[in-house]
Amino acid sequence: MSAPQNWTKALYKELAEKITNSIAAIEWVDLWHNQVGFLENEHPFPTPAVFLSFRSNQLKDLSQKVQQVILQVDFYLYFETFTDTYKGSYNQDEALSFLDTIDELNKIMHASSGENYTGMKRVSFNPEDTGNAGNLYRISYECLSNDYTAFVEYENGTFADMEVERFIVEP
Repeated sequence: MSAPQNWTKALYKELAEKITNSIAAIEWVDLWHNQVGFLENEHPFPTPAVFLSFRSNQLKDLSQKVQQVILQVDFYLYFETFTDTYKGSYNQDEALSFLDTIDELNKIMHASSGENYTGMKRVSFNPEDTGNAGNLYRISYECLSNDYTAFVEYENGTFADMEVERFIVEP
């Protein structure tokens, strides 16, 4: 893992790129702020969409200014649909396609590592109520990341206008 100055931003960008490069069905990736609960007021987004949220589960000091973070990453997978999932429905396969996308997401995330995290593992999977015609699932993963944001990096330098004299100290 590298030492970015803003590890959460770097991690978000890395995961968003991994999703968009691996799952063609995903049309939108964003940070989670309950967009699906306020669809009429939100910036419109295409679906299927994935929203990411981050929370620390445990912090461990590695040094005075560096922490190891056991991080929970929640992937909110949202599909807006007006199709039916009941057995025998005309468009059941289309209605259930979001389940394939959930599997694809797990294939690329579970047991993965990257520049800003390691040891990604799925820890929960839950449907979420949206109150609208959409399907929303929260798939939670846990991983390790190192937080260097408080770390101060010093550059090597030289002293100007300084002379050093050598002398022998006798006992």
